[in-house]
Order: sequence, then C-alpha cells, then structure tokens
Amino acid sequence: MPENTDISELPVAVIGAGPVGLAAAAELLERGLTPIIFEAGATPASAVASWGHIRLFSPWQYDVDAAARRLLVPTGWQEPDAETLPTGAELHEQYLSPLAAVPAIADALHTSTRVLAVSREGLDKTRTGGRENTPFLLRVQDAEGAVTDYRARAVIDASGTWHTPNPLGQAGLRAVGETDAFEAGLITGPLPDVVGRDRARFAGKHVLVVGAGHSAANTLLALGELAEQEPGTRISWAIRSASANGVYGGGDLDGLPARGALGSRLRTLVSDGRIELHTSFTITGFKTSDTLAVIGNTPDGEKQLDVDLLVPATGFRPDLDLLREIRLDLDPAVEAPRELGPLIDPEFHSCGTVAPHGAKMLSHPEKDFYIVGMKSYGRAPTFLMATGYEQVRSIAAALAGDQQAADDVQLVLPETGVCSTDLGGSCDAPADGAAEAVACCGVPEAEPEASSSCCGAPEAAPEPAPAASSCCSAPEPQFLGIPTGLEHGRSAARES
Repeated sequence: MPENTDISELPVAVIGAGPVGLAAAAELLERGLTPIIFEAGATPASAVASWGHIRLFSPWQYDVDAAARRLLVPTGWQEPDAETLPTGAELHEQYLSPLAAVPAIADALHTSTRVLAVSREGLDKTRTGGRENTPFLLRVQDAEGAVTDYRARAVIDASGTWHTPNPLGQAGLRAVGETDAFEAGLITGPLPDVVGRDRARFAGKHVLVVGAGHSAANTLLALGELAEQEPGTRISWAIRSASANGVYGGGDLDGLPARGALGSRLRTLVSDGRIELHTSFTITGFKTSDTLAVIGNTPDGEKQLDVDLLVPATGFRPDLDLLREIRLDLDPAVEAPRELGPLIDPEFHSCGTVAPHGAKMLSHPEKDFYIVGMKSYGRAPTFLMATGYEQVRSIAAALAGDQQAADDVQLVLPETGVCSTDLGGSCDAPADGAAEAVACCGVPEAEPEASSSCCGAPEAAPEPAPAASSCCSAPEPQFLGIPTGLEHGRSAARES
C-alpha cells in the first residue's frame, strides 16, 4: 500500500446489484460513504428479470429499502401501491432499474463485471501483521475478459446463490453424468417460465421436476396448465422423501389459504394421474443421449426414468471460492456466519424463528468484510428480502462509525410455525450471479387463478389478509416471531 494512502478514503465494495446489493449502496450513500458496485450480469438485477413471471408474496411496502426510497423520491419516482403484490418483472422495472439509474449509484456501478477473488492488498490469508489497516483487493473480470484489481476499505458480498444450485445427486454431490446432462441442455436452470418465455422448450415433452419445495410445486402447476393446452406434455415428479404431504401442506386447514390451496391443487393433479409422483427416489446417475435417463435408488431397487427435460428445484448454496483469501468464520453445517448459522439451521428452525441480526452477528475475523442477503444464509432456505435490507442498514451504520444504530436491529418476523424450511429457498427475491437468489418466490404470472407458493399470493386476492403470514409474508408489526428454540424444521418433520 502506498505510504500516503488513507484507507478511509477508499470506496466500500459491494458485490452484486440485486435488491440487497442496491440497498447496500443506497444505505452507504446515505451515510456519506462511497460505494463501488460490481454486477456480474449485463444489467442490474439481471436474474430478477429472468424470473419476471413469478409474483412475490410480499406487497410493495416491504419490497423497497427505506434508504433506497429516500434516494428515489427526489428523482420524481412514483412508488407503486403499497398493498400490491409485484411480479419479478415489476420489481425490476418499477424499482430496481430506477434505483440503479440514480446518478450516485449509476456512477458507481460496473455491470458485466464478475468478481474473481477478494483478498487484502499484498497479504494472503496467512499474513496477520497490519491486516486490519490494509485495503481489500478485489480482482474482477469484465465482459471482454480484461482483469483489473480494485482497492476498497470494506467489502459487502451480496452476490447471492442464484448460479450455484445444489447438486441433484445424493450426499450433496453431483450424480455421475450430471455435468454432461447440464452441458447437453437436458437439465434446465431454476424457475423456468414454463407457460411463457420457455413454453416451446416444454410443450409436448416429458418433463421431470426434482425437489420438494414450493418452487417445485409452482413449476408442476405451470406444467399442469401447459399439459392441458399442449397434447403430449407429460409430467413426472421425483422427491427423496417417502411422502409429498410436506409439500401439500394442510390444504383447506392450512393457516395460510393461498399456500393451502396451492397444495390442494398439486395433490389433485397427482391423484388424478396428471402428475406421476416418484417418492423415495434418490438420484445416483444420468445417461445422456437425445433424451435423459435418470437413474435412482428406491426402496424397490434401482429405477430409471427416461425424460426429455429435468427441472431442478433442490435449493442453492453459496459460492465461497472467491473468498478463499478472506478469513471467514462460518457455521459448519449451513455455511452462514457462525453466530447466525444455528438460528437458521433448517434441521431445527423455519422462517419465523430467526432472531434480529445485523453487522455484529454477520461479522467475520476479517474486519469490515460482510456477507449479506441470501448468501448470508448459506445453505439455509429461509431468507426474507426485508431481512437483507435490515442487514445492510446495520452494516452501513457500523462502517460509518455509528455503532449504536448498527446494534439497534429491528427485524420483525411473521408469527407462524407452519412454514417448513424443507420447502424451498429464498422467500422474496433471488439473485443473479451477483444478486440474491430464490427457490420459492410465488406463482407463475401466467397462472392467475393459481394459489401461491410460500412466497406467492393468489392473483385474484384483493389484498393480503392481515393475520396471515408465511415464510415469505410481509412482517406484521404486532408480531415478534416465535422463539428461536422451537423445533419445527426437518427434525420435527421426521418425528411427526
């Protein structure tokens, strides 16, 4: 580091320009700090645009960061109706794009720029002396392949998990032949627009959906609609568990009518034979030709499913490779910051059990380095977008030296114990390679009569019921959530 460099004069690097990354930039600007934002996509929040057919459960009032709102209002921005439920496309067009276009953010934003690595200038992970006063070094690559090093006083990693889905094979590993199947185009990306943009890819095909989450449920419902319109469309569904009851939920008895109706519709499609359900199916391998042979272990021995396409809905995991030279302290199970990990472990907790948390709980041994948004939850599938906004508000306060504001976290969660963390991923917004990722966001826009996922809402509903909440519902001010020690995650499901 040059002798006369004042580290405090350097910008704060934000990795990712999704909802939480852009909120981080707004919070930093409001605190008088200078952000520099690196977005892997060609446009801000490019992955949000890719799931534009999905409708969020949370209405607009919970989808806009407070500092971002204050930054937008002077530009003449008109905030959407607070009670309306936006689609991903509406979130992108009416909020994220205008926010990214605010001059203070636009001037700091580098799109088509992927962060390859984060370290300390002149120091690898093993070097301790002077580390806290040494600038961060971010090595990035642009669309033309040019590599550049940037210096920063602090780093906020909001890069999400969108481009790192969980493997389809057993034990957290890719099955034999899985990579070849992806490269052959026989395994799709997450949340395809089955009845819209991607319709031609699915029409008249035999499609296998793998996963027991609400994203799987929504894809299956969309395929059911497509099958009614396109002869020859065949639907199979494979899950590792012995029963799909966890996805069906309580039906008419579910405390959340939208979610209960979604489960009821899916159950009907299965019972009517329009969806062929394969339970206790653990994928062990793939054979690729013009079609895809999916090989799995079952209680009755090995079984092979021959399909045209496979849609993965098995959740996501964080990409930690770019952080190899950063001193991290991660929970060994879920790969979240160590203090946060036990509070979001899906073995024991669901969305209503997460304690308020901000800069302190998200800190690492590497001073002034933070992971936020969906990536901060590691492999836990219970992230709520409003949680990310509070995370970056607290972190911006800490970086500005306002420790009291940083510690005064105000995370209000829905009071519900029925949202199983087995059933999907992020509850509000996914990410692109540099934005928050999602595995259950709502119901396909082209299916207005359908009920929602844990994150969606029925299109026909005039407004969300005030008393209803889910892992993705809007936080209700009168609720403080349920105790973090209450077991209703996977462990409770096994015992029931």
